[in-house]
Formats: sequence, C-alpha cells, structure tokens
Amino acid sequence: MHGDRPPEITEAALWREWRGGPNVHCFLCAHHCRIAPGERGRCGVRENRGGALYTLVYGRPVALAVDPIEKKPLFHFLPGSMSLSLATVGCNFACAFCQNAEISQMPRDEGRITGRYLSPGQVVEAALESGCLSIAYTYTEPTIYYEYARDCARLATAAGLKNVFVTNGYMTAEALADIDGHLHAANVDLKSFSDDFYRTWVDARLKPVLDSIRRLHSMGVWLEVTTLLIPGLNDSDDELRAVARFLVSVSPGIPWHVSRFHPTYRMRDIPPTSLASMERALSIGKEEGLEYVYGGNVPGHATESTVCPDCGETLIEREGFRLRKNRAALGRCPRCGREIAIILKEVSE
Repeated sequence: MHGDRPPEITEAALWREWRGGPNVHCFLCAHHCRIAPGERGRCGVRENRGGALYTLVYGRPVALAVDPIEKKPLFHFLPGSMSLSLATVGCNFACAFCQNAEISQMPRDEGRITGRYLSPGQVVEAALESGCLSIAYTYTEPTIYYEYARDCARLATAAGLKNVFVTNGYMTAEALADIDGHLHAANVDLKSFSDDFYRTWVDARLKPVLDSIRRLHSMGVWLEVTTLLIPGLNDSDDELRAVARFLVSVSPGIPWHVSRFHPTYRMRDIPPTSLASMERALSIGKEEGLEYVYGGNVPGHATESTVCPDCGETLIEREGFRLRKNRAALGRCPRCGREIAIILKEVSE
C-alpha cells in the first residue's frame, strides 16, 4: 500500500510574500508565521525555500490505522463505523502533556521528518478496501499537513466517504473556507478556558480555538469537543463551568468528552485525574445545560453511553470503543420520541 518513491516537495497552500519577500507569511493557522528563507514555521514542516513556502510532509503518513469512529472520539457521527486514520509528523502546538509527542513533536525535538509515500488516491483506496465510512486526519494536528488532508478529502468525498478532523482548532477561517464541503465532522480539543493556560502549557492562545468552534458549527460540520482534565491546571469548577457555558452558547447538543489525564511527555510529575474529578466535571456540564457529556479514558464507565436528554433512556450502549447496542437508529428516543443530535450511517450512505 505504501509506495517506494519519495513524494515530490509540494508548494504549500495559504501563504503570500511578506512585504515583498523573500520572507513569507503563512496564514494556514492562527500563529501566522513569518518565515525567512531556509527557515520553517512553528509546526516544523513548512519551509521557506527561495521565497516560496513548501510543505515537507505531503504524502508522507507516519501512522495509518483502521479505528472505530468512537476512538476519535466521535460518539454521534456514524456510530459503530470504522474510520481510516492517518497522520504525518509535526504539530503547531507544543503541549507539555502531548500524548503523541513521539510523532507530533518529532521535527521540533529530533529535527527529523519521516514517513513513507502514500498518495491521496491510495489513501482513499485503502479506506474503501477496509470497509471504512470515513477518513480521520488525527493523531497529530491535521492543519499542519493541510494540503495532503485536503487532497485526500476531496477524493474521499467523490468516493462517498466522509472526512473527519481531530484537531486543536487553530486553523484560520481561510483554511476552513478552502476545505468547505469536504469536511464533515470534527472533534476539537478545547484544552482549557484560560488564555494563560494556552500560553504557558501549549504555546498558543485561546481565542482562535473558540473562533474555530463557532465557525465549524456555523459551517454545518458535525462538532464534538474534548477537554483533557489535568489536576490543578484546568479542573477548577469555575473554569469547567466557563467551558460548558461556552459550548451551550454555540449549541447545547454539542457532545462534550472529558478525558482523564495520564502523566506523559513533559508533564510526568502530575498525578492522573481522579474518577471523582472527572465525574464532577460531567455533572457541571449537565448543570450548565449540555445534553450529551461523556467520560474519556475510563473503560466500562457508565458515561461512555448515550442517554436521552429528556427521559434518561439509554440509547447507545458502549464498552470502551465498542458499540454494544444502538437504540437510536431512527434518530429518536424510542421511549419518549425526543429527537437525538446524531448523524447516522443511513444518512451517509
């Protein structure tokens, strides 16, 4: 499935000369890097060569796997289906708690870019052969390999597949406008509701992420949001209420996944999130009006399942990433008739 020939160096999208060159201005993400000749952007995979910006990871996936869509996590988009998941190296964030740092931070930490060639056509072919209903651009940040993801997505749409971004939400309005019509679902990491947190632990800012969440929802992209709960850093009641209130202001039907933190990368001195803390966060989400809240990294916990916001009937029963029972196959609660915010397989086929 992987080809032997190396990919061509591909000119990047969404850049322009900066003040007449030879520096360039990249406006793919909200960092808006100004890059001198021979230098790379903060993502580590976009380089100014002779006054033009090039992507160094086009067609070079470093990870390729068939995953349940629930692993993204997307619980209300094509539930029970499989998704071909791929990533290249690199990221425009520098999260101290990154769970995929070995590939996302490889250009920054090791000065390396790796991956074997796989064309967009081969990606789509692999998805179809694997019986997947979607392609998920995940594991690292899809924005930084945007040209590759966009070209895969366009071919996937033509083949009847859906496209999913698992993203930090730092893309620009221009990037979303460019892929509009070919992005069908997204799970956005809302890492905190504190700009100080973003600046200290992520090397980014909060506002562009909030803007992307609003923009994705207004575009009609199916949207779910994940917050990794880190003890002592983003788990105060006030902050959790602020997250929940923001999501409700966009739509109370946005599913919110609250995941437990495990020590990793540069944040090994902080203990794992307690179950009680996660459950408190989920309770706050419900109190503030969110209709669907889920616990993450807690296999077997009751909050993995979807319940009717009105009558409390269990609609979709999950165990880990496995769907055990789906009673919402018609998009309504069979007990009270409440319409459920969900995109079902039948709609996509």
